[in-house]
Amino acid sequence: MADITLVVDPARPTGSRSSGRLRAAGRIPAVVYGHGIEPISVSVDAKDLRHALGGEAGSRALLNLVIGDGEHLAMARQLQRHPVRHTVIHVDFQVVRRDELISAQIPIVLVGDAVAVHRNDGTVDQEMTVLTVKAKPADLPPHVELDISNLEVGDSLRAADIALPAGVELDGDADSPVVVAHAPRTGPEDVAAAGEGAEPAAAVTEPPDAS
Repeated sequence: MADITLVVDPARPTGSRSSGRLRAAGRIPAVVYGHGIEPISVSVDAKDLRHALGGEAGSRALLNLVIGDGEHLAMARQLQRHPVRHTVIHVDFQVVRRDELISAQIPIVLVGDAVAVHRNDGTVDQEMTVLTVKAKPADLPPHVELDISNLEVGDSLRAADIALPAGVELDGDADSPVVVAHAPRTGPEDVAAAGEGAEPAAAVTEPPDAS
């Protein structure tokens, strides 16, 4: 994964009004922190940020942050978005080292078709959409895949069933369910079971006709 150069401006005034003016001018307020450096309030061009994070790696892209006369290897560890427009309104850049293990959440992509489940009118529910892993920054994959082709009704796949690339290890509960294949929920047996023991519906008294 190649580094992406991103120039940030360290001369950022703080405060909500100043941040609003920055966004109106096409810049995003941000902070750079990590590895013993004092947090630095910066701003970054919104278009440059979209370009830097718009590739396959997304927010896991390795960024070469240019801050004045200095440079820092960093990652966008937290993106705050507008609740309605979903545009980025603030970024936390964390300084990282190439040789350190960091924890990150990686999207889970389901591949294949659970033919046996669908043939029996079952459903495949994805319980987890991201997997927390640990790896060196350059080894973080853009996503991980889980093959559901062999699923049968009643089967489930766990976090441990996801094949991870070299240099990447699971950072969480290996038994956490990722995918569950459920039996049909509206079959005749379910309807009959739902009806057994049910109390009769209460009678509804209509108001007298005023005519």
